[in-house]
Amino acid sequence: MKSFLFLLFLFSNSLYPVFSQSNLLESVKKNPNEARNLCNKFREFNSKGISASSNKAIDYVSKKNKLTPVSAEFFSIYVMAYHCPDIF
Repeated sequence: MKSFLFLLFLFSNSLYPVFSQSNLLESVKKNPNEARNLCNKFREFNSKGISASSNKAIDYVSKKNKLTPVSAEFFSIYVMAYHCPDIF
């Protein structure tokens, strides 16, 4: 019984990042101004020769939104693909 509860605990915690990423994407859908601002920042980076998918851009997104670098990269790709496709 203890092992079952332990596995259940591990499984439920492993889903947490999935739910948090989903909430993150929903926040952009509900607040398109946030996406537009991020697109403008990516364009600014591009004008300086810095790729929107570079470590510098990902670090910016990570710090601005208090995300892990992996989540920031996922978030950036989503925003670029759906809100500012001209970045690619």
